[in-house]
Amino acid sequence: MAGASFTRRIGVTAEHLDDVGHVNNVVYLQWVQDVAIDHWRATASADDQAGYVWVVRRHEVDYLAPAFAGDVLEARTWIGAWTSVTCERWVEIHRPADTRVLLRARSLWVALDGASGRPRRISPELLDRFTGPGA
Repeated sequence: MAGASFTRRIGVTAEHLDDVGHVNNVVYLQWVQDVAIDHWRATASADDQAGYVWVVRRHEVDYLAPAFAGDVLEARTWIGAWTSVTCERWVEIHRPADTRVLLRARSLWVALDGASGRPRRISPELLDRFTGPGA
């Protein structure tokens, strides 16, 4: 792991389930995006939040085990590799009750300028907030 992680708790409800009573794959993907956005909002400064917009270029998702209504899950995310305008983000969703990992995901996010919508170079200062100095 390149830097500090961020965790979000999730309560599974009936609306998250598919026809066979498991959390729907699309819901898991929404949670992958939600925890990334929560991490961004909790860590980035107000100026960075106004100056950067992030879009996903790619998701890779491994669904490892089902979750069910009533489960309490934890989604943990952290930053991996980066380039001047892209950032690799990892997410792992697990069920604390039995420590079972339910999902692992890798996403590639692209930084855009908040005003122009064009690719924007990720500043070292911003990256340091998410990965630690010199990571």
